[in-house]
Amino acid sequence: MRSDRSFDRHTSPAHNLAVMNQDLPEDLKILVVDDHDIVLDGTLSNLKEQYPEAEFLIARTARETRNQIERSQPHLVIFDLSIPEDNLAQEPKAKYGIQVLREMMQCYPELNLTVQTTHVKTLIRIKQQIDIHQGGFTIVDKKLASREMLVRVNLALQGATHTRDLRALGRSMEFRPEWTNVLKLAFEEGLQDRAIAERINVSPRTVLHYWTKIRDVLGVYSEEGKNLRIQTEIRAREEGLID
Repeated sequence: MRSDRSFDRHTSPAHNLAVMNQDLPEDLKILVVDDHDIVLDGTLSNLKEQYPEAEFLIARTARETRNQIERSQPHLVIFDLSIPEDNLAQEPKAKYGIQVLREMMQCYPELNLTVQTTHVKTLIRIKQQIDIHQGGFTIVDKKLASREMLVRVNLALQGATHTRDLRALGRSMEFRPEWTNVLKLAFEEGLQDRAIAERINVSPRTVLHYWTKIRDVLGVYSEEGKNLRIQTEIRAREEGLID
């Protein structure tokens, strides 16, 4: 289970990567999906340096992706949207990636996902499914530096959400009533997460999931020298979500 304390450390991203790696499963499996060998090799090189003990799987088409997930049950899929459907002779299209992504979220609701793409705006089509996905979900524009890519991969492995790039397009995700309830119980009644879970009759894991969605929608992310819970409260009050 993901530990929310990982996001409250007042340390650099590099240190957070090392801390987060301590909580990863010993049999960590990561599936990397991309039809361009140069991009695939570069991504794998960065990942292998960060996760030397992990098992890495690859797929280049939508069909290969489906087969690998069903057969190998990876902990994380790092996924390019623009891929061919059946074979590399076909033209890669974002619509094939979107369809596979829909299927992954529907069939594997707790699967951790990192979408690494130049087609970020395409994800607007499935923002409601992203909103309710129970696993980690992060977005990496391919123009980002490798260090930032690794930070977002690690966030996904911890079950966190980071969709700032999608929301920057001007279409913010809907703030769900259950998230508002969590904010009120935490900041107006002063309840801790376990007490919140008991009050609203959900599991503590679900409350942690709500927090990562709340922070993503409010644009609150881990920053050196800042307390994540306090920053969340400040933003929630600024938006009028709590008194």
